[in-house]
Amino acid sequence: MGIRKNQRDLTPTERRAFVDAVLALKRSGVYDQFVRTHNDFILGDTDTGNRVGHRSPSFLPWHRQFLLEFERALQAVDPAVNLPYWDWTTDRSATSSLWSPDFLGGNGRSGDGQITTGPFAYATGNWPLSVRVDSRSYLRRQFGAAGQSLPTSSQVATVLAQTGYDVAPWNSTSASGFRNLVEGWRGPNLHNRVHVWVGGTMATGVSPNDPVFWLHHCHVDKLWSNWQRARPSAGYLPTGGTANVVDLHDVMSPWNTVSPADLLSHDAWYTYA
Repeated sequence: MGIRKNQRDLTPTERRAFVDAVLALKRSGVYDQFVRTHNDFILGDTDTGNRVGHRSPSFLPWHRQFLLEFERALQAVDPAVNLPYWDWTTDRSATSSLWSPDFLGGNGRSGDGQITTGPFAYATGNWPLSVRVDSRSYLRRQFGAAGQSLPTSSQVATVLAQTGYDVAPWNSTSASGFRNLVEGWRGPNLHNRVHVWVGGTMATGVSPNDPVFWLHHCHVDKLWSNWQRARPSAGYLPTGGTANVVDLHDVMSPWNTVSPADLLSHDAWYTYA
């Protein structure tokens, strides 16, 4: 069983191993398959139609499976690698160790947002964007450029205080429920807000092109885990017969082998440090 650590607690060896495994997946073409899958679901998930990965109750189990698939791909390169998480309530600045040149690299330059430091800078030749929304083939970041700030601990506490998992109409307009508030369509705006704060590539459907995507979603997954442990009787909703969404025992695309019920616990695969 793997242990997912806060990125600030990784040893230099663990940081290097994670970066090396990510670069190996990029070279093999496997990494771009994950980017393509995410973009396909961003484009296909709508409030009024079929929705699986976003704007829906299955946002959390879908991304838990997505993280598992990516972690398994990393471990096929290096079995010792586990996904770390980025706690953006504590690592809130552009000088965090997260953005150091030996890990994810820093903010983009003014003007075009291009990353010029770290292993994922375009100039290294290791990270050309193949799945993209426009002609720019370099990774971009623009920290806080949209006037957005990162979520605070008190805002996270507000979301964790939700007593139910989700409510009708099971989309981005759901007025309460842990899922919609943590996804960021209502209330403190957690998950979506972080994408916007990083900006650049992270603010698009091809956001997994930025490796920080995985650390961000690991933290979202950890928050779900924390909420589940605090409210063991508050299960996944809806449980059946709901149009356009994934019910508890429905299988999720693109895997068609797992349902939300299969992913309510991560204990078989990993724990959080």
